[in-house]
Amino acid sequence: MTTHAPMLDGALEPGQVDLSAIVPLTDQLTAAYLEYYALLPVRIDGDRLLVATWIEDHDPQVLDDLRLLFNREIVFVSCAEEDVRGTIQRVYGAEADTAAKLIAGLPIETVQNGEHDLALDDLVSQANEAPVVKLVNLLLLEALDARASDVHLEGYHSGLRVRYRIDGVLQDAPSPPVQLTAAVVSRLKIMADLDIAERRVPQDGRIRLRLQDRQVDVRVSTLPTLHGESIVLRLLDKAKGWNALEELGMGQDTLSQFSSAISRPYGIVLATGPTGSGKTTTLYAAVDRIRTGREKILTVEDPVEFELPGGPQVPVNEEVGVTFATALRALLRQDPDMMLVGEIRDDETAEIATHAALTGHLVLSTLHTNDSASALTRLLDLGVAPYLVTSTIEAVLAQRLVRKVCPQCAEPVEPSAEALRGLGLEVADLAEVLAGSGCEHCRGTGFFGRTGIYELLVLDEELRAAVLQEHGAATLRSLAVGKGMRTLRDDGIRQLRAGVTTPEEVLRVSHGE
Repeated sequence: MTTHAPMLDGALEPGQVDLSAIVPLTDQLTAAYLEYYALLPVRIDGDRLLVATWIEDHDPQVLDDLRLLFNREIVFVSCAEEDVRGTIQRVYGAEADTAAKLIAGLPIETVQNGEHDLALDDLVSQANEAPVVKLVNLLLLEALDARASDVHLEGYHSGLRVRYRIDGVLQDAPSPPVQLTAAVVSRLKIMADLDIAERRVPQDGRIRLRLQDRQVDVRVSTLPTLHGESIVLRLLDKAKGWNALEELGMGQDTLSQFSSAISRPYGIVLATGPTGSGKTTTLYAAVDRIRTGREKILTVEDPVEFELPGGPQVPVNEEVGVTFATALRALLRQDPDMMLVGEIRDDETAEIATHAALTGHLVLSTLHTNDSASALTRLLDLGVAPYLVTSTIEAVLAQRLVRKVCPQCAEPVEPSAEALRGLGLEVADLAEVLAGSGCEHCRGTGFFGRTGIYELLVLDEELRAAVLQEHGAATLRSLAVGKGMRTLRDDGIRQLRAGVTTPEEVLRVSHGE
């Protein structure tokens, strides 16, 4: 949720307020009071209190009371009425309970002797009781508010340990008492339509739910462990959608070259990197950048993460025989102009994708390789003929995600000499290094959000000749660097010089590059 223009001079620029990340600033205001006067304290900025509202005229006495309460001048920012009302209820209203408060307030009567002492009917009954239902909903809601991509619930002898993956790093979250372990696990299984009596084999499911004003898809994976089960929830907030290509953190030269590659009428453009490095986000942004509404766009994904308006999307379902390869064959009979293939993971998919590109289709896909040059040799390893690789591959984009320094607590610091040595830099090479000291906005981590670092290999005649001669990845990489390709580490240093991230972050994600 973003704002409209500020209503008073000196306010923040548009788009700087995220209502989903608001926390209560005081316990002296009620939801009824704030809704009646159309006021939502957002955050304190120096000597100013930023207040969201949907009206223009306010009671002067109420504004004086706010100034007195916070000892700050008030700056208004205009937001949609439904967004402000919903946030007031979530932060200051009856819905403002937290998982930690709920766990602390659980009555002793909820104690059970352990999951194996409960009959199946009792387990279902307990999983549907109000405290358990509310606790699970609060854990999911707080994970979304914390911008978590995943929720991990790990079974141990002492109970469930709950952790949120935020900006790629796991952080501890409120954990239910051991007595409610079975009920929480069963509640999640019921929501995902899984077999709650089966604890011996892994299960996968999906939850579609509405939390506050947000439509959320949750992918559920369960795994039997020594003490109960481990559950991982992948959160897909439909309200967020995907970023524009210009918002992914590419340098201008990389952005220009990549845009040129994806604008060609046929060929293959690959995004490579480990799981969780933002490859799918890049491909969605690429499709959004080049589509005009006059072409046929089809995707095959495992699973479909976001809905792409105007483009039929096919989910992989191996249980009924819908694999990447079989779906891709079917897609070719649908008269496509452009195809997005979630991943090239076997020789059959690789062969079909290259033949599709050779016959006049644009194919966007991903590969799990460490750098851009390795993607070319990986295709050769999958059995794709060298002439097909050189005839179809237009560009390979390797990428990683680095955490961004929190803008609320960023301050100049003396960089670590060890980290700089790892990057091949000296202190004199950097004008200034920023780091976050930790604040409420970033949950004490010093980081807020992530951005990409990129390595773009664009094939030219010399590189194509090297592939035909089946040179190794090291040779191809050396050739590309000699032609001006910026490596992942070099691009990380670009972000470091811009004050976006820290030396340790660049070193962490580009280790060995």
